[in-house]
Amino acid sequence: MNPTPILRRLLAATFAVLPFACTPMTDPQVAAPASADDPYLWLEDVGGDRALAWVRAQNEVSTKQLTGSPSFAKTQARILAILDSKERIPYVGKQGPHLYNLWQDAHNPRGLWRRTTADEYRKDQPAWEVVLDLDALGKQEGENWVWKGASWLLPDRDRVLLSLSRGGADATVVREFDVTTKQFVADGFTLPEAKSTVGWHGRDAIFVATDFGPGSLTTSGYPRIVKRWQRGTELAQATVVGEGKPDEIYCFAFRDQTKGFERDFVFRGLTFYTNELHWLRDGVATKLAKPDSANAGVHREWLLIELRDDWTVGGATFKGGSLLACRFDDFVAGKRAFDVLFAPSPTTSLSGWSGTKSHLLVSTLEDVKSRVTAWTFADGKWSSAPLPGLPEFGAVSATPVDDEDGDDYWLTITDYLTPTSLWQGTVGKGAAAQWKSLPKFFDASGLRVEQRFATSADGTRIPYFLVARHDLARDGGNPTLLYGYGGFEVSLTPGYGASVGASWLQQGGVYAVANIRGGGEYGPRWHQAALKQNRMKCYEDFAAVARDLIAQKITSPQKLGIQGGSNGGLLMGNMTTLYPELFAAVVCQVPLLDMKRYHKLLAGASWMGEYGNPDVPTEWAYLQRWSPYQNVRPGVKYPRVLFTTSTRDDRVHPGHARKMFARMQEQGHDVLYYENIEGGHGGAADNKQAAFMSALSFEFLWRVLGG
Repeated sequence: MNPTPILRRLLAATFAVLPFACTPMTDPQVAAPASADDPYLWLEDVGGDRALAWVRAQNEVSTKQLTGSPSFAKTQARILAILDSKERIPYVGKQGPHLYNLWQDAHNPRGLWRRTTADEYRKDQPAWEVVLDLDALGKQEGENWVWKGASWLLPDRDRVLLSLSRGGADATVVREFDVTTKQFVADGFTLPEAKSTVGWHGRDAIFVATDFGPGSLTTSGYPRIVKRWQRGTELAQATVVGEGKPDEIYCFAFRDQTKGFERDFVFRGLTFYTNELHWLRDGVATKLAKPDSANAGVHREWLLIELRDDWTVGGATFKGGSLLACRFDDFVAGKRAFDVLFAPSPTTSLSGWSGTKSHLLVSTLEDVKSRVTAWTFADGKWSSAPLPGLPEFGAVSATPVDDEDGDDYWLTITDYLTPTSLWQGTVGKGAAAQWKSLPKFFDASGLRVEQRFATSADGTRIPYFLVARHDLARDGGNPTLLYGYGGFEVSLTPGYGASVGASWLQQGGVYAVANIRGGGEYGPRWHQAALKQNRMKCYEDFAAVARDLIAQKITSPQKLGIQGGSNGGLLMGNMTTLYPELFAAVVCQVPLLDMKRYHKLLAGASWMGEYGNPDVPTEWAYLQRWSPYQNVRPGVKYPRVLFTTSTRDDRVHPGHARKMFARMQEQGHDVLYYENIEGGHGGAADNKQAAFMSALSFEFLWRVLGG
């Protein structure tokens, strides 16, 4: 089992952007009064009456300005039709004889958890069996439940631990569910709302990392204690199996349930980029002797290690960004002989790996273009072959159908203009066959995609994708939207953005995506180049892409808008304050903006490995250079900004957007603000909310850029 997906779910800095009445959160960490240097601290009181009254007042202004036109209604309807379309691909996960899917549409906004067979799934209109109706459940229980995932019991596959969120927050309620009776298990395992991580440890026990009371959470708000909970006992009687320190990030345990290779592990997240993996046997945890900066996972008899830094071991040096393999038993016995399944080059990086029963699928990027290789161990050695039939251009995701049942795999293939398609193949048996595809949600005729490179301030080549018409006039008059992220080793790869296509490209806009440093497009080195004191690199990179678009007369500052969320929202804030002359419009979503207090708000402390600690004077010295809230000034001509966030975002505190807007408004700048009461960090809890939030952004951009 590879714990990386668990990590992404726990602390995913892939801060997604775009999302009924719920009880607003109150952050217990903030109760600070206003001060001379920050008169807007009161806006950090997430659910306070005064703060929410302020939010509603700003929402009313933005709604009145942006939603009254026919163009807004048309855009919202167009996006909602895409999100609710019955022709969408119903992505599935195989469990035993069934393929499970969560489906959301206009009639089922919170979703139907349903299943079918492989034979049915291949049909254009499969017959589905509903396992759980989330809308009906929410109505019955008086809750606004949002699906957050299921942990399966193997090999029986009849029980799951369901995670349900109120309003889309990261915090969830966990309840045991029987998929054969389609009922919650009476007296089954249940946990109250918390940022929990759970997993099965046999049929009658689970691993639980949750809020056990005072002192059980890290300063980031995640569990630091993990226990084994036996069925029929009280949670208070659960046995501690692992524990982290309060200043670490989180701690959880999991079982590799692969038949014949069952192993238990405790994972300690020391910082966002360092961790320890402990093998748990007979109640004793043994730390695996890997570098703390490396991620490790197991697949059957194999231990896989993803390096972030160079590692000299066993008389050899392995490059950071490499993927190493060795037998798990050999490693714990002290042997250090590794096979290198991937080593990076200046233009390639590792995206990830997964395993079928007999093979490993290793996904890589080459100049931000996807490649997938199947690795096979036979006759005492590894051999590799690329998966056949993959496109030269576009993004490809490969995952096993069932890693215990055979060597079938799913392929998802996508690019900016080609509708996403789902394929299935078997390793070693030719090219995969297409099973499903999206329809053409917008007219892509006359459009083309090209990859270009800009030169940053220090001479580094920065790739970016450009989507525009073949006959684009190079006169600087094209409304252009530039998107970016630049953090947490997250790569921005091509994808079929139907809403962008229908609401921007098809209307005559140009779309660009910048692959700036801080991301993972070229592996750990690309990310590490923009960490902490080097953070300005990612802002210089984004400005370089903007300047290249202007220099090539694709657009001009009066026609150039930018968009980003979460860490990308921090990027937007800095583009606004550092490079206001380059842009006319900014959409800043669920952002970080106050870097003096970010580590005190919600999960902020977990990101100090990315940004630094503002309480350390030497680190605040560089942080303050790119803390937008501290750097916005009166009298400067800034681009027009739309801030959006969510009251239910319990990852990035909505106070960032609230305070930045309030300060800019006070200084007389042209800004708008909208806060969705639901939605979590994604900004929306269902398709209707997502369509509304997305339409707000497009309406704002078209109005400012004169499309």
